Amino acid sequence: MDTVHIQNNMHVTTGNTPEPARAAARSTYRHGDLRRALLDAGIELARQGGPDAVVLREATRRAGVAPNAAYRHFANRDDLLGAVRAAAVAAAARFMEAELAQVPATGTATQQAHAKVRAVGAGYLRFAQAETGLFRTAFGGRFTVQQQPDPAMGGATGLNPFEHLSAALDDLVTAGALPDARRPGAEYLAWSTVHGMALLAIDGPLRGTPQQMLDALSQRLLDMVERGL
Repeated sequence: MDTVHIQNNMHVTTGNTPEPARAAARSTYRHGDLRRALLDAGIELARQGGPDAVVLREATRRAGVAPNAAYRHFANRDDLLGAVRAAAVAAAARFMEAELAQVPATGTATQQAHAKVRAVGAGYLRFAQAETGLFRTAFGGRFTVQQQPDPAMGGATGLNPFEHLSAALDDLVTAGALPDARRPGAEYLAWSTVHGMALLAIDGPLRGTPQQMLDALSQRLLDMVERGL
């Protein structure tokens, strides 16, 4: 089973079962370690309950320190949530990268480009289902497309999810599979389509749908995105 790393001492799998590696609470930390421990605690809270579950006091409790010790690293709850959100967005990028790594290094440039677009979409959908709490934290509130992307939101390649999608669409243009005139804004159309399916599956009327059917619907959705581009 492939492993997608989120932070230094936490990981998730690209299968259906998250496997966080929890460190024991400690009362003392070396320089910088307390921020890491608080962030890891916040990520685990988000994994379990989404953005509303990220509470600074609970994070300090899990880290085993007094609440006022956290304020040297996070000014308030929103500050911690912002850092947790960045880590959750980076986790989504890593799910995409796991799918991109499986794209065969064969075929024409057009086939390769289409496969990359599908991989990005498949990674997004897998992330929503495997890490629902982190998905809601990453994309359910304040995530915005940034002119100067936050490095903390990048995956192993340094690219965030939006940049992965943009790069895949650029490859379609380079391969001649997407006309230049249709490239502007294409990422927003593809993203909104896949995001809609993700929300239907985790929070909408498709909740509880057998996984086999969800997988089949996801493949047809990606077919539709490809044809629509």
